[in-house]
Amino acid sequence: MQVHLIDGTYELFRQHFGMVMRHGDPGPNDAAIGVVNSTLQLVQKGATHVGVASDHVIESFRNDLYAGYKNGDGMDPVLLAQIPVMEELCVAAGFTTWAMVQWEADDALGAAAKVAEADPRVEQVRIVTPDKDLGQCVRGTRVVQYDRRKDEVVDEDAVTAKFGVPPSSIADYLALVGDSADGYPGLAGWGAKSAAAVLSKFGTIEAVPADAADWGLPLRGADKLARTLREQMDDALLFKVIATVALDVPVGTVDDWEWRGPTPGFRALAESLGAPQLADRAEKLARKLAPPAG
Repeated sequence: MQVHLIDGTYELFRQHFGMVMRHGDPGPNDAAIGVVNSTLQLVQKGATHVGVASDHVIESFRNDLYAGYKNGDGMDPVLLAQIPVMEELCVAAGFTTWAMVQWEADDALGAAAKVAEADPRVEQVRIVTPDKDLGQCVRGTRVVQYDRRKDEVVDEDAVTAKFGVPPSSIADYLALVGDSADGYPGLAGWGAKSAAAVLSKFGTIEAVPADAADWGLPLRGADKLARTLREQMDDALLFKVIATVALDVPVGTVDDWEWRGPTPGFRALAESLGAPQLADRAEKLARKLAPPAG
């Protein structure tokens, strides 16, 4: 079987801005409706075991670790208001939904990928998001990322080709270069090339020698980079913790994620949002999946 783990928060943004580009000003719930519709499309294409993770609140335990970490400030209120709508729709549509409060959607996706990877029945796990943070969860060709917008599968070789380091070093890489979307700056002077060069050799921040003379790398400004890392090691290790996907989120088992059709209340909810076609589609798919009578 193949498992699909969907970043609902990213999908909500993708649907919203896609609609803005195509139609101008979408309706107040159109992005949430679009997320469920696109998830049903995956089922129509053969997905059987599906989990949707969302950031029910934008803040998480990481905000307690670092004051500058991302929060809901500046987020489009139209999108913010649709997060609970999307979650309610996904649940009513019969999809396992992880609405994160203490953790983030990324953490639920990473934890679920770990559970699925350990299940011998699972042939491939597809983490449905292009988010670079989730690159650390990719394993060979068995646990991959899937970018629906580009229709692109990103396996371990692709992660390494893109960042210059394997998935096991992605959190270290992000700690050094920073992530403006998540609100932490990384270390001054460290960029993608220098971080990739050093981590491709040493693997982790902790394993990097304190003296650049011990790096054995033809890297411009190595002495300055080494000094920055020595002086800001505490920050680097904090950013690594922030960048590391938490894998201790309770997400259930693979069997829990099997889609068995919409709940009895889905049609009423879809109709109340002006989207009866969602119920039509879900019910039609459920009928196709139902075992023959007798």
